[in-house]
Amino acid sequence: MKTLQMTRILALTLAGVCMTMISFAQGDKASRPSPPATASGKIGGATITINYSSPSVKGRNVWDPAGTLAPYGKVWRAGANEATIFETDKDIKVEGKTLPAGKYSLFATPGEKDWKIIFNSQTGQWGIKRGGEANRDPANDVLTVEVKPKKTAMTEKLVYEVNSKGVDLKWDTVDVPISIK
Repeated sequence: MKTLQMTRILALTLAGVCMTMISFAQGDKASRPSPPATASGKIGGATITINYSSPSVKGRNVWDPAGTLAPYGKVWRAGANEATIFETDKDIKVEGKTLPAGKYSLFATPGEKDWKIIFNSQTGQWGIKRGGEANRDPANDVLTVEVKPKKTAMTEKLVYEVNSKGVDLKWDTVDVPISIK
């Protein structure tokens, strides 16, 4: 009887230790291949914060129709891992259109000459579905704007920059400026 009780206690203790280790491993986002990053700043009177995961090019084809990471014409999560989060504490104008204060998932549809930037009210989801497409419900789109990408020097890791004119998404040899007032 005593041996059975000791075996149960040992088994429960081992299970508890394993569960604790797994939860700690899952919580260490900084060790991911695409680590978390934050860009924040003031534009006019609004504080803009973008939380995203920053993938690296690693010699891969990022863009164009055959792109392995963000091919032209397909909605992309604008980062890696969880959907990218764009937050503003005040109403702003994005490319001349009003975006109410709030928290949004940020998606993009890359193109050679034009990009669509999509602000979606659903937040907290993983960035892609099992099939590989962006985890976005178009019914929750709040605002979509078109912007023009520019060629730039090579940027290995995806980066967002908040500046006085708006936000720049820079990755590979592309800079996507998004005007915000």
